[in-house]
Amino acid sequence: MNHHPPSSLGRALTVVLGALPFAVITLLVFKDWPPLQRWDQSVAARAAAYGAGHETVIDFWQVVGAVVLPWTSRAVIVVVAAYLWRRRARVLAFWLLVSAGAELVLVQSVEYIFERPRPAQILVESDGWSYVSGHATAAFVMAGALGVVLPSVRGWRRRFRLLVMLPAIAVVWIASADQIALNAHYVSDVLGGWALGLAILTATSIGFGLRPGLRRRRRRTPSDGTGTTIPPRAAVIVNPIKVGDGVAFRRKVTRALSVRGYDDPLWLETREDDAGNAMAKRAIENESDLVLIAGGDGTVRVVCAALAYTGIPVGVIPAGTGNLLARNLHIPLDLDDALERILDGRDRRIDLVSVRGDDLDTDRFAVMAGLGLDAAIISDAPPHLKKQIGWTAYLVSAAKNINHPSVRVKLTIDDAEPIERRVRTVVIGNVGMLQANIPLLPDARPDDGLLDVVVIAPRRVTQWPIVVWRLMTRTNRTDMYLERFTGRRVEITAAVDVQRQLDGDPIGPGRFLSAEIEPGALTARVPKRR
Repeated sequence: MNHHPPSSLGRALTVVLGALPFAVITLLVFKDWPPLQRWDQSVAARAAAYGAGHETVIDFWQVVGAVVLPWTSRAVIVVVAAYLWRRRARVLAFWLLVSAGAELVLVQSVEYIFERPRPAQILVESDGWSYVSGHATAAFVMAGALGVVLPSVRGWRRRFRLLVMLPAIAVVWIASADQIALNAHYVSDVLGGWALGLAILTATSIGFGLRPGLRRRRRRTPSDGTGTTIPPRAAVIVNPIKVGDGVAFRRKVTRALSVRGYDDPLWLETREDDAGNAMAKRAIENESDLVLIAGGDGTVRVVCAALAYTGIPVGVIPAGTGNLLARNLHIPLDLDDALERILDGRDRRIDLVSVRGDDLDTDRFAVMAGLGLDAAIISDAPPHLKKQIGWTAYLVSAAKNINHPSVRVKLTIDDAEPIERRVRTVVIGNVGMLQANIPLLPDARPDDGLLDVVVIAPRRVTQWPIVVWRLMTRTNRTDMYLERFTGRRVEITAAVDVQRQLDGDPIGPGRFLSAEIEPGALTARVPKRR
């Protein structure tokens, strides 16, 4: 539900159009339009004849009528209004109450203005006038009001909203059919009731400046001084293995969101068999305004891949060993600082990279993919050391793999002719910085629409210091030890099976990797520029 102030002419025209069906039906009823009059009399006669010979059916419809009374529909509206008020959606709550009150007053007013007698062969005892049907009007207003507010109720999935709306629509039909079956109202009374309900909903929603529409994914702001709109909501996807004190973490995140006006967040934990894909889908179904990820680089990669092109901002809370995406987006590694900088930050469109390979399903990564030595280092890093000393565990693994054999590869950039090299490792990067601010790809930017490739090929162990020096000093000179390339599509084919990795996650040995940039695929929540 969006809150917009349309022009005065637009408001007036909408109200007129909403009231037009009721005006037309009322005019036809009291001008005794022959087709409508014949329809009313025919249906009333058949209902009376059928009811006279089927007392059990009349008893059934009387029970139904006792359940779907107008006051039942009004009670539903009051309950929903109380719920919305508790959720601080006070404009919507007040609108519901005003709509219900208008329905009660206008039904009584219309009945006493027109004083239309009920059908002569009515099958139940009933006081009051026939036009309009209060049952039909109240049920229509109830169902229509739910249809307006349900898209704005946070935490309710689409399927659940559908399960609420279908019974509400059914109540409209049942309440209306009940009054016709009992011969308490003509068909035109029911049609007039529906039209009056439409007029009420149109007039009150225009009066409150409400207009049905797609929910915006950005934080709402109050539309006027009458109350606040529905607060934004966040989903928090957590890898419980990476987050140490889960209780304290949850308390800090919840408090930080609450202070900034967010609703209670949806908490989702990754599993051993799912690093975050199903959780990201739940966050999408929840229509979250912000998704926070707390986990390792693998969890961040999987969630970002699933949230590509959704427009939902993604905030990375550093909690893993590498935290490469967080580092490259300048998010502090301290939890409190990271929360403050993310929640008070800005949205930035960054690129993702689509990747394919042998024995690898089509996937995406946000940071880097590699083939050769870098993947071997990641694969061999002892898990217990990663837990104890963090990213420095990779130094231990690097020392073990210093003599990792070179491999012949064929490298194709975009549509250029393939080149062949004997390499230790090839890394395709969307960003450039490693741990300890090592600039592996110093020119890489996460939003430049390009892939950066580095080919590292020292032939002997004694040549590694030269490579490290050139990396640390960001030397752009190209030679046999270190080469850099840029492009939008990269294919690497190795002569033998070698280890491969995506964003710090080993994906097993293979001979082929293909990567293609997806410009602006992810909306990331990053710190504001200083």
